[in-house]
Amino acid sequence: MALNRYRLRHLSKSGHRGAQLATKLLERPDRLIGLILLLNNVAQALIPMLLLMVAQRLVGDPEIAIVIATIATALLIFIFAESLPKTLGAIHPERLGYPAAFVYVPLVNLFAPLLWFANLTSNGLLRLIGVTPEQAAAHSLSTEELRTVVAEAGAMLPRRHKRMLLSILDLEKITVEDIMVPRTEIVGIDISQDWDRVLKSLVSNQHTRLPVFDGGVDDLKGIVHLRRVLGLYVENQLTRETLLGLTREPYFVPAGTPLNQQLVNFQHQKRRIGFVVDEYGDMLGLVTLEDILEEIVGDFTSDPLMRLQNVTRNADGSCAAGGTVTVRMFNRASGWKLPTSGPKTLNGLIVEYLEDIPQPGVSFKLASYTLEIAEMEDNVVKTVRIRQSEKK
Repeated sequence: MALNRYRLRHLSKSGHRGAQLATKLLERPDRLIGLILLLNNVAQALIPMLLLMVAQRLVGDPEIAIVIATIATALLIFIFAESLPKTLGAIHPERLGYPAAFVYVPLVNLFAPLLWFANLTSNGLLRLIGVTPEQAAAHSLSTEELRTVVAEAGAMLPRRHKRMLLSILDLEKITVEDIMVPRTEIVGIDISQDWDRVLKSLVSNQHTRLPVFDGGVDDLKGIVHLRRVLGLYVENQLTRETLLGLTREPYFVPAGTPLNQQLVNFQHQKRRIGFVVDEYGDMLGLVTLEDILEEIVGDFTSDPLMRLQNVTRNADGSCAAGGTVTVRMFNRASGWKLPTSGPKTLNGLIVEYLEDIPQPGVSFKLASYTLEIAEMEDNVVKTVRIRQSEKK
């Protein structure tokens, strides 16, 4: 019963005969327990009788023989039938369990009729209180239990692999709104601009897929892949009309979609970019397949802060960040732990904490961090300086 069921299944699939027999026994633990209790009761009934016979032959006096037999029975049963085997089984379940399976399987078959009758009676009584043998055999793990197993795996798992597994389990707790690029930071092609400026944006842009919009992100036309555009650009055949003709219709994502579901949605839709919208259909930002993968494997750059717009690392160890940067992305990049249970952006976090629109120069402490408002623009925090408080 102390065998690790998941290791047992692994060894069983690998062809380990002892594990296969043990798996067969544990499929119906009621039969196994019934056999053990049956043989245990038979042994405990025979031992005092045999010891009494031996004691009478050795000492002759029946009363003394009874005392000797009683003491010897208690010691034998306690040491060899209870303490020793159960302690050994708990400490080394595999060393004891797999060889024992070779003995238990034929015994289960031998006493099958008797066990059937005993289990029929006991299982019937168990069903009256809502318990079935199948429930007793079930050993499934919840997400939280699996997270604990991974976290306590110790040296059995490399630290990086452990972080990745825990990140996968955390995907269901994170929504696309937590990791999206805010709409104010979306980089794209505005076809309402001068054509030379549009061409310059196409050539100098570092992204391979770009949103195409007319005047602003609210008038989104679609997504264009630069690989389809550069050939026409080289041949001087690229126009506004051909550019719009090469765009693919945008893919919209509800803000509350968990990342594990969105990963599946990207796969089914054959997409890599989605535009996040709220319950009113207004665009909030942009999420990419790369953003979700980075939640699992970590950032692909040596300094994650370099990937975030409006974030710089200062010489004194502090960071200057734009108010539109999401708290989660800032934490992941900096390695810090600003609260993520409330607002999604640094601006929202500051306003919620202060319960007022702050003014430049305001400084306050949040958890173990000091935040100083550097710039404000249109009642929104434009820049905030963040530093870790010194540990006492």
